[in-house]
Amino acid sequence: MTQYAVTNPATGEVEKVFSTASDDEIQKAITQAHDAFGEWRQSRVAERAALLSRVADLYAERREALASIIAREMGKPLFQAGLEVDIAVSIYRYYAENGPAFLEDEPLDKAGGGSAMIRKEGLGALLGIMPWNFPYYQVARFAGPNLMNGNTIVLKHAPQCPASAAAMAQIFQDAGAAEGLYVNVYASNEQAADIIADPRIQGVSLTGSERAGAAVAEIAGRHLKKVVLELGGSDPFIVLDDADIEQAVQQALIGRFGNAGQACNAAKRIFVDRAVHDDFLSGFKAALESIVVGDPMAAGTFMGPLSSEAALNTLEAQVNDAVAQGAEVVSGGQRLDGPGAWYAPTLLTGVTSKMRLFHEELFGPVAVIYPVDSEEEAVRLANDSAYGLGAVIQSRDIARAQSLANQLEVGMVHINEGPGSAAELPFGGVKRSGFGRELGRDGMAEFVNRKLIKIGG
Repeated sequence: MTQYAVTNPATGEVEKVFSTASDDEIQKAITQAHDAFGEWRQSRVAERAALLSRVADLYAERREALASIIAREMGKPLFQAGLEVDIAVSIYRYYAENGPAFLEDEPLDKAGGGSAMIRKEGLGALLGIMPWNFPYYQVARFAGPNLMNGNTIVLKHAPQCPASAAAMAQIFQDAGAAEGLYVNVYASNEQAADIIADPRIQGVSLTGSERAGAAVAEIAGRHLKKVVLELGGSDPFIVLDDADIEQAVQQALIGRFGNAGQACNAAKRIFVDRAVHDDFLSGFKAALESIVVGDPMAAGTFMGPLSSEAALNTLEAQVNDAVAQGAEVVSGGQRLDGPGAWYAPTLLTGVTSKMRLFHEELFGPVAVIYPVDSEEEAVRLANDSAYGLGAVIQSRDIARAQSLANQLEVGMVHINEGPGSAAELPFGGVKRSGFGRELGRDGMAEFVNRKLIKIGG
């Protein structure tokens, strides 16, 4: 049975338990969202924009309280938690300001006389299945564009995030959202499957593990539902021989150890040209060993615990397996003392393609650096992955970096900056990292009916 509870990963203590929804409550939530769509789809875009704008205001006003909630739920340091709230604010504001233009009718070239256009309309009630690692951002990038589209939302958050889920639902209520526009449900996995199957639900978006994505896609496909999946990643971070090494070190460090390395698009495999490898390695090691690990609630903490004991056990097993097969621990490589899910910032070298760790996603504070002898080798190793989410290239020669970007089998490439996200940029990957996009004009277009209207001449 799914248990929704706030379990503080810094201490291991269960602070509060929430009741899982009954089947009747699930049915009520679907009914509310379905019924609300009937009116919301007819609402003026200015009304939708006003709601999202008010939601953004409330997130900003409650920034400190919201940050504190996720620091306790999943261990994110307060400074980073506050930045996550800021990103959510920016997303809701962006769609309040730009969404109306995205929804304008799209004229088509005349065919056989007359005129034609594409009108963009919402599909209906949507299910969002959200992960624990970015509790506010992940919800905002699903809910913001789709509420602007005229869709309504049933939101199933991760069982680790019941308090932040409740806080977000309260924000929508306080912003004046009509009943059913945004409905939070503490649903079990079995109940989530039933929600997807319900004919009143028109689509589902999941951000999570590869296994969860496959399960949701199977159910959605069986019931002919549109689905967007943002799954795992093992993103390459490529440092060419002409890179600014100091910049590359700093961006790789933040890209790997921000949120304790628990990000799908973190810099998980770092490929460095052999000509600059030693300088990069020594700089990265020094920077890693300066990371402040501590209480997420304390000022100055850069890295908190992993999200759970289960996450810690998985990461530890991956590292131990690689070391047993010959990988070298340059720094870290062990649990930290005390209660809670603590693991030292870790740097590994000597990892080969024969090791489990080379092919699996490392969801925690472990960096792996690989020397490469050429751009061709960097591309080959980068593409030697079941995943294809994002990548970073560091080079002073932008044309060279762009040429390399064209060869990478990923959905996103950042040049001379760390991995990241922004309200206006589409986010998503290829291969086993999922399909579809969130954010930007492309993300807003996922759950819409592009209705052709043709007028005869």
